[in-house]
Amino acid sequence: MKTIIVTILLTFVFLFAGFFIYISSGAYDISQLTPHNNFTKKIIGITTHSSINKRMKEIVVPGNIADTAMIVRGFKHYNQMCVGCHNAPGLPDNKFVEGWYPRPPELYKHVNEDDAQEFFWITKNGIKMTSMPAFKPTVDDEKIWETIAFVTQKLGKMTPEEYKEWSKKYAEGNKGETTNHE
Repeated sequence: MKTIIVTILLTFVFLFAGFFIYISSGAYDISQLTPHNNFTKKIIGITTHSSINKRMKEIVVPGNIADTAMIVRGFKHYNQMCVGCHNAPGLPDNKFVEGWYPRPPELYKHVNEDDAQEFFWITKNGIKMTSMPAFKPTVDDEKIWETIAFVTQKLGKMTPEEYKEWSKKYAEGNKGETTNHE
């Protein structure tokens, strides 16, 4: 029994030492231009989704999330703060994010009404090592919820023409143009 315990302990010591040598050697390429290997992607994905799912359960979605006025206010926030990274229907590919890894998701392609808790948590808290900032220090919960209302209730259903029409009708201070960082 003593031999088994010593063998297990030595195995862990050697694995830890090998891992430490690997990470301190500089062999792992951290460049934005080199994607993670599949193992690293899997570990990061599991960690990210598990962390968000655990923390978002306490979030209560406002009862007025489908309110038109709230959605319009959210469009204004999205058009000013989010479209530069996450794009919108009918806008050209954003050159601003080409060198980012991981690239910000184009939300209009991946969103549904059930994503409100998750998107609120992500927007408020950010995600480490993804370029997704935490807006909690600078944006109050009401404005975050307005943005989430637009993203989850409207953005994924919009046509390019409708987004352009909303930009002309509701965008503040940019004469119908978006702030797409081009």
